[in-house]
Amino acid sequence: MNDSRSFNWQGWSVFGALLLLWECASRFNPDLQLYLPPVSQILGTLARLIVSGQIVTHLAITFTRFLEGYFLAAVIAVILGAVLGYFRFAHSLFETVIEFLRPMPSVAIIPVAVLLLGIGDSMIVAVTVYASLWPVLINTIDGVRHTERTLIDTGRTFGLSRRRLLWQVVLPAASPYIVTGLRVSLSIALILVTTGEMVAGSRGLGFFILDQERSMNSGNMYAGIILVAGLGYLLNRLFLLCEERAMKWRHGMIAREAV
Repeated sequence: MNDSRSFNWQGWSVFGALLLLWECASRFNPDLQLYLPPVSQILGTLARLIVSGQIVTHLAITFTRFLEGYFLAAVIAVILGAVLGYFRFAHSLFETVIEFLRPMPSVAIIPVAVLLLGIGDSMIVAVTVYASLWPVLINTIDGVRHTERTLIDTGRTFGLSRRRLLWQVVLPAASPYIVTGLRVSLSIALILVTTGEMVAGSRGLGFFILDQERSMNSGNMYAGIILVAGLGYLLNRLFLLCEERAMKWRHGMIAREAV
């Protein structure tokens, strides 16, 4: 059975045991409940916040910002990565710039983004694009550069132009690298959206979590944190499902080669 469809009983058992430990530790230590409420209480608070609609608006705003930043970063990174990976001269021109900017913590540019774009959606989306771009860009460059020379020579033999060769041969061959970068960027995008909302936002789950913490409402704060964690988990599972279907041709080809 495919990994994306199988149920990980062992992993969920460990996760459940940790939640049970959390529940018991909080229940039997009243002093701890002020800072770490029981899981059951947090889940009840989350359910009330969802039913009342208080947190749904923040969730929708965060999710919209995430989609804008993530998909914009993916498009930019794949296009740039394909060009820089295929044309060695272009890569040599921009390699130093990439290696200088890539290791810099992405949250460090939030003050710059605030100065340039102000406080609002555009700033948060811009920071998300910047942070999410690098894993996809680097993996796309590596994938294009590691394309088997035989495939390229075969494409040239059939008279493919450089554009068609890049689109029909190189990018499909580099797709496993690209998919890996996209998956890494998935969590980075959610992290930066939430962080941007905490630092300079007035709406969204990040703002909600920080606002509840400042109000000493730990139940609501943890409810927001769990919602963000759940959103990240669901996005990752959805990505794996889409990857399985989109890359089915690749898995089939590998299976045939292994026979």
